[in-house]
Amino acid sequence: MVFFGDSICVGQGVSLYRGWVSRLAEKLETHFNKSGAKLLVTNSSVNGRTTRQALEDMPYHVQSRGVDLIVVQFGLNDCNYWLTDRGNPRVSLPSFKANLLEIITRARTFGAKRVLLNTNHPTLRGSEKIPYTNITYEQSNQAYNASIRDLAAELGEQITFLDVEKRFHELLDGGVPLETLLLDDGLHLSELGHDYYFRFVGPSAQEALEQLL
Repeated sequence: MVFFGDSICVGQGVSLYRGWVSRLAEKLETHFNKSGAKLLVTNSSVNGRTTRQALEDMPYHVQSRGVDLIVVQFGLNDCNYWLTDRGNPRVSLPSFKANLLEIITRARTFGAKRVLLNTNHPTLRGSEKIPYTNITYEQSNQAYNASIRDLAAELGEQITFLDVEKRFHELLDGGVPLETLLLDDGLHLSELGHDYYFRFVGPSAQEALEQLL
């Protein structure tokens, strides 16, 4: 099982053992190893990585090792705009969607029988417009999440789609402040945010593994 993503999977800003990926890996490995199944969970995620960079890294991080189940989560870097790019996102929306499709296609080619595809959580970066544009970072994030949904709808039963953004909005509607789920940068997950990711993704990952094993 491989987690293939960016800083949200790495767990930037919290202790290693508190990240949702580390916690989920321990839980799944303990659960399945008790039944005699050999489960190896790796985290091939990198801070700041876009889907374009992920495709360049994929031959080593995924293809060289093979994979039965892969969890894919990108977008928070793709949707970002660097000042030096003068109003162009790091990865355009059409390229982002195409890159995700290629990541999934390549994973399946190298053995992935199950693919979990996540959207990204909402951020607190919704007040200031991005230079050279008329949108905020959060509006860009929403647009890239919509693109992930479009791809998930096109792929249908080929993947397991986890709408993290929707689940977070359910928390917000239930009275959980977004500020408590994120770090002071308004983007990365707090310990509580990691806890909810653990609860959201865990059951789907366990179910997928049970189907495989």
